[in-house]
Amino acid sequence: MKLITAIIRSYQLDQVREALIAADITRITVGRVSGHGVQQRVEIYRGKKIIPGLISKVKVEIAVNDEFIDVTIDAIINAARSHNGHEGEIGDGKIFVTPLEECIRIRTGERGSSAI
Repeated sequence: MKLITAIIRSYQLDQVREALIAADITRITVGRVSGHGVQQRVEIYRGKKIIPGLISKVKVEIAVNDEFIDVTIDAIINAARSHNGHEGEIGDGKIFVTPLEECIRIRTGERGSSAI
């Protein structure tokens, strides 16, 4: 079992969600986050250039069984990557894959892969 966490642009959430549903991944958790990486946004405020410290993004978390890892990652990449070229753009986001030690369904007490 793995926990796949994707940090994507807010406006790409619907595309990513639809791609995941098409790949038969229907259980996701979404939250609004702020952060920064290489991407920088310059704004003009009262004639002065300002570089905000944090940029709004969306975090999508998906717990998957091992056979769904590559399918999930491919769906996210294809939906979240900017289509301005083969390699995308700075700011398209990141995907993190971490081991998921245990999953427990609270309602039934199921544990492991069947609880996902």
